[in-house]
Order: sequence, then C-alpha cells, then structure tokens
Amino acid sequence: EFIRSYYYNKLEYTRFSSSVGKFVGFTERGVKNAEYWNNNPSILSNMKAQKEAVCLNHVQSKYDNVLTKS
Repeated sequence: EFIRSYYYNKLEYTRFSSSVGKFVGFTERGVKNAEYWNNNPSILSNMKAQKEAVCLNHVQSKYDNVLTKS
C-alpha cells in the first residue's frame, strides 16, 4: 500500500492512500485540497502510479532481506 500524508504544524490535513484510491481531507483546508486533487485526473493517476513505481519494485528485495536475516 502506498500512503502519502501532508502535514502542517504536526497536524495531518490530507492523505492519499492507494487502497482508497483518492485523497481524504482531515481539516477544513485538507478537505478543499482533497476535492481539488480528486477532481484533477492527472494528479490522481500520478499518485496511483506511485504504488507501482515505488512499492512494487522493492517488494522482492525487501522480502528477500527479511528471509536471509531470519
């Protein structure tokens, strides 16, 4: 799962989760940001692609490291 959180003054205001597939806002400003980003297809598709670019490419190497240390 790919998660990107946005914070200001130690308060999380917006989060993207690949399992949800969209941005979720937690504050008034965060909800406005989430609505804007969710309505922009290029931003949404870019965040969804991050799962494949970041997570899926490293799963096998992380899995192998865990197996060799146990």
